[in-house]
Amino acid sequence: MENKIYSLLGFAQKSKNLFSGENTCEIYIKKKVIKLIIIAEDASHNTLKKMINLCNSNGIPYIIFGNRDMLSKSIGKINRTVLGIKDENFVKKILEIAELLNIERSV
Repeated sequence: MENKIYSLLGFAQKSKNLFSGENTCEIYIKKKVIKLIIIAEDASHNTLKKMINLCNSNGIPYIIFGNRDMLSKSIGKINRTVLGIKDENFVKKILEIAELLNIERSV
């Protein structure tokens, strides 16, 4: 079931509905473009805290899922711990799967 999330992330990347990297996601959160943030389980404490605070203050849901290597591989990049999704359909499907897997999240 986790593979479905990784697959959706790949499709989101290919369709230009995904932003990656902490700084890029921060910019697009502030521009109100991102609808969901995915934070890697092995992200640094500072990154985790910063992104959760940003999401909470901007009313954006987030999930803590996967690790840096798997998230990066799924989108064809390297060393990414934060991903932002801008398409509502991808967000809806990812959150449905996250709920089934009991992934830590905020909605």
